Amino acid sequence: MFSLLCGLLCFCALSAQPDDGKRFICRAVPISGDVGCPVTLLPDLSVGGQEEELRNTVMQLRETILQQKETISKQLGTINELTTKLSLCASAITDRKYGKGASWGKEKQNTMGDVPTDPNDSIDSLGKTMQGLKERLENLEQQQMRANLSGASFPSELRDLLQRRLGELEKQLLKKVSSLEEEKSQLSNATAAYRLKTESTLNALVERISELEKGGGDFKSPEQFKLSLPQRTNYLYGRITKTLPEMYAFTLCMWIKSSASPGVGTPFSYGVPGQANEIVLIEWGNNPIELLINDKVAQLPLEVRDGQWHHICICWTTRDGQWEAYQDGEKLGTGDNLAAWHPIKPGGAIILGQEQDVVGGRFDAGQAFVGELSQVNIWDRVLKPVEIQSMANCSSYLAGNVISWLSSNVEVFGRGAFKRPLEICQERLPKV
Repeated sequence: MFSLLCGLLCFCALSAQPDDGKRFICRAVPISGDVGCPVTLLPDLSVGGQEEELRNTVMQLRETILQQKETISKQLGTINELTTKLSLCASAITDRKYGKGASWGKEKQNTMGDVPTDPNDSIDSLGKTMQGLKERLENLEQQQMRANLSGASFPSELRDLLQRRLGELEKQLLKKVSSLEEEKSQLSNATAAYRLKTESTLNALVERISELEKGGGDFKSPEQFKLSLPQRTNYLYGRITKTLPEMYAFTLCMWIKSSASPGVGTPFSYGVPGQANEIVLIEWGNNPIELLINDKVAQLPLEVRDGQWHHICICWTTRDGQWEAYQDGEKLGTGDNLAAWHPIKPGGAIILGQEQDVVGGRFDAGQAFVGELSQVNIWDRVLKPVEIQSMANCSSYLAGNVISWLSSNVEVFGRGAFKRPLEICQERLPKV
């Protein structure tokens, strides 16, 4: 009865409360317990709270979508830029291949930075560009990681495309660097060769000036003398005090006078260790004059056994072993495949009037030269026909840049061999 009464009182109390949106529950309690009616509040389930929560969720999703869209736009821009730069690289290489070179010239600038003409600067510039592109790729990868952490998906197709583009660009840049390094090496070799050539020419000029300052001894000028070898023996000869450098081409010119028979002998020979016949000019017996290079032989269409002064020049280049023979300014013969691709070895002995069986000696009297020689000069290049003609007709004198005809450069050996002043140029010309 008491429990029923307590329940009725609780019901009446709840019915009397105003409807303020709250809900209450009642429960039975033991007789000995607290007779108060405990009330527990239920969570607020109003419609307005649910809408606010949904609105916040929508806003967060929208912000995430906008961020992802911005990231994709940046990545698309980067891909377009890399594609443009790759096209420029390809265009530059194509132009370089066909000799245009416009993409890297001064008139046309490229977006990867103007590649300087110096190979060292070009390599440094390309290296910096490559480093910058790698840093940008790393930034994109970091953006991907942040996107993954935030729950946003990064398009794998876009990343793969970017990787491929960057890989292609890296290959193009490496190829360009290799090309520039090769050009640098070639330029360095050409510069060294030009420097040696210039030094050789300057040395020849200095020697000539020194001889002029000394007065040329008993001669009117340092080159106005002749070497006379009147007998066919193995002990009369002249020796050039200088030697030859390594050469890939040369021109040998001289004035020669002889009436010896049969054959004028050996007016010029150059021997090196291991090859006594590195360069030899010889006429023996009834054979024509022969040119030997590295013991390979070519017959020359020259005739000098008439007792008159003749100007002869022999030109040779290692490229295909091509040679030319001039007499009195006229080209009389050409040929090829004479010691092709063989460089003239340095450090040998130059003998005038004898053929060497060993370097500087073991002469054979049967191959000795009989006659007179003058203005024996050697150049490390093939002279132009006009240069040869000007020397042959006595309109100019051109000293050799490797070996020049100076009295101080020629030593005479053997009793009966001598150096004498040479008469005026007109007396050396062939008589008509």
